[in-house]
Amino acid sequence: MAARAFRSSSSFLRTAVSAPSSFSRPVLAIHQSRRRFAVSASKMSDYYAWEPEGPTVKTAIPGPKAKAAIAELDEVFDTRSLNMLVDYQKSSGNYIADPDGNVLLDVYAQIASIPIGYNNPALLKAARGDDMINGLINRPALGNFPPADWADVLKTGILKVAPKGLDQVFTAMAGSDANETAYKAAFMWRRQHERGGAHVEFTEAEMASAMDNQLPAGASELSIMSFKTGFHGRLFGSLSTTRSKPIHKLDIPAFDWPQATFPLLKYPLEDYVEENAAAEKAALDEVEHLILNYRVPPCAVIVEPIQSEGGDNHASPAFFRSLRTLTRKHNVLLIVDEVQTGVGATGKFWAHEHWDLPEPPDMVTFSKKAQTAGYYFGNPELRPNKPYRQFNTWMGDPARALLFRSIIQEIERLGLVEKTAKVGDYLFGKLELLAKKYPDQFQNLRGKGMGTFIAFDNPRRDEFLVKAKTFGVNIGGSGKEAVRLRPMLIFEEKHADILLAALEKIATSW
Repeated sequence: MAARAFRSSSSFLRTAVSAPSSFSRPVLAIHQSRRRFAVSASKMSDYYAWEPEGPTVKTAIPGPKAKAAIAELDEVFDTRSLNMLVDYQKSSGNYIADPDGNVLLDVYAQIASIPIGYNNPALLKAARGDDMINGLINRPALGNFPPADWADVLKTGILKVAPKGLDQVFTAMAGSDANETAYKAAFMWRRQHERGGAHVEFTEAEMASAMDNQLPAGASELSIMSFKTGFHGRLFGSLSTTRSKPIHKLDIPAFDWPQATFPLLKYPLEDYVEENAAAEKAALDEVEHLILNYRVPPCAVIVEPIQSEGGDNHASPAFFRSLRTLTRKHNVLLIVDEVQTGVGATGKFWAHEHWDLPEPPDMVTFSKKAQTAGYYFGNPELRPNKPYRQFNTWMGDPARALLFRSIIQEIERLGLVEKTAKVGDYLFGKLELLAKKYPDQFQNLRGKGMGTFIAFDNPRRDEFLVKAKTFGVNIGGSGKEAVRLRPMLIFEEKHADILLAALEKIATSW
């Protein structure tokens, strides 16, 4: 059966977006005819009726139209990192389209950044609202001229889903920006404590030395500790905490900041309980040693719940609880980088909810699926003691904050976090069967119980990703050999079946 033709963007808003209270499981049959793929189903989507029934591959990727457009683009824009040229007007739901009419199931989702599907009708409706238009054409310098309704926008959106115990937010532009401003907050917090409190004024010597990029006499440098194979952005400061790939860091001056070993677990976890526990203990011992002895003492530790760019590296909830205990013991802040793991993909709105922490992190950074960025915090001392110390022209984007509010509303309306947990369990169980059948192709399968935030290693990873497109699936990689799955929150069992069929075809095609 040929894939259903796409509806035009204007018709999306005429699509009913209300979901039935219960869903019948569609009966699926995956067909392949040459390089065309489709899915027979009793209905298209449990959530919306605006996506195709399955992938369609008409040409090599890139095809002739895409190649011509890429050549034109390369004249004015560096295309060497290009993965796929996209026709966004024809992309819908879980499917990404290109100029040649190829339509792929997208389980990479703009590097884990599309939350509820391409051309989502609820977001199209929000984008046409008066408040969104106002935010776009009258973009404010938020620190100086916030809109009269900015508090309401934050309370009904970004702060509505704030991690437990964190009731304030500093909005930012991107994940790297969110992390850098969190670092600044940590440095100012520590110096404020050393100085004697927020009420203590800066000395003339402090202000003069700052203008010479020097510390005042008697003061010592401070640092942010991160973990080996971690990723926290590519801006100048955040790059000093990024340790995933040399290409990110070459030729860029870096701060002398410590890095601890992240426990690289062995899989399946149940077969390596003692070895993994020992690896986590050694990592925690190293963290404490660095806190106490590193030549540039850390005032904060930043960690990802799952090291995403570094290879989808996991650690146990017990490890993170112990890390929280260590940071509290030594008066070091804990920053949790939820830029890629946040907003539902792990089956919890925030991945660190899986840890059952006795007390919250000091700051949680976010971006990607939120479509906006910033960091949450709860301690009022993390507000600088003076205005303009944590400041830039935009300080975020009201239009993007409004978009996140609509995303939150759709997530809650459809119960997408809970559904993602369920679909993730289904997908992982099927992947376990594939891993048993093709152990060389699906190594170190990981992410059990973490929603659809799943990965495995493949010794021919780069070839695997290219081949996936020929079978109608867009997938991403991370680290040296990891194939990472980053589907959207509207990814269902029927989409998992399409993905699984494509993965098996890849495994048997070498």
